[in-house]
Amino acid sequence: MLVDSHCHLEYEGLVEDQAGSLARARAAGVGAFVNISTRRSEWEQVVATAEREPDVFASIGIHPHHADDHQDVSEDDLRAFTAHPKVIGLGETGLDYYYDRSDRGRQQALFRRHIAVARETGLPVIIHTRDAEEDTASVLAEEMGKGAFPALIHCFTASERFGDQVLELGLSISISGIVTFRNARDLADFTAKIPEDRLLVETDSPFLAPVPHRGKSCEPAFVADTARFIADLRGISLEKLGEVTTGNFIRLFSKAGR
Repeated sequence: MLVDSHCHLEYEGLVEDQAGSLARARAAGVGAFVNISTRRSEWEQVVATAEREPDVFASIGIHPHHADDHQDVSEDDLRAFTAHPKVIGLGETGLDYYYDRSDRGRQQALFRRHIAVARETGLPVIIHTRDAEEDTASVLAEEMGKGAFPALIHCFTASERFGDQVLELGLSISISGIVTFRNARDLADFTAKIPEDRLLVETDSPFLAPVPHRGKSCEPAFVADTARFIADLRGISLEKLGEVTTGNFIRLFSKAGR
């Protein structure tokens, strides 16, 4: 079995045929999905889909792009949704200095609120970071110093140095279809050596369709193509890769196994 640890089932490109996308993924061997929110307005939607679909789970959070518009989202707001049995993660949250669509200080403040709730609830923080390695690592190290919390860098595309830093802090790393791209050699090299117990796989659909689907809208079924590529990189079978990443998912997102 494979798990798509990060998809956006409510986004254009998937929501129009959500049932069909899920059916195709299940036929491809995907047994669980984490439906990610990025704005407050999506929280009820991701929870409703998780309530309707037994193998779909939800994550509640605010993307750094939307930090300016969500400074009123409090720890209490996040905490209230974590009580739902199908809400298994917090995020995606983090820092994005590539687009700078929100003030960097506000991004950091909101990122820390997610972390505080993760520390309290034990739900993992799902982290987006782009062109913000130094500050992301600094926030994580500082917050870990206040008390440990589970966390995952999703759609990892950062430097090997940053990867080593977050692994040292105890985080897990999720790899998307970007690893299959011809110009992603450094990412492929790093993916080959991620510790076995820290590796997850995702689509980030409807974005970033892997080879051989580039140019198409991505969907959760394509996690099988990314997993096959990673298995080849690591010199193991697809079945073994599925076993490893599914086990890691269940350990990190422990609420999913209850």
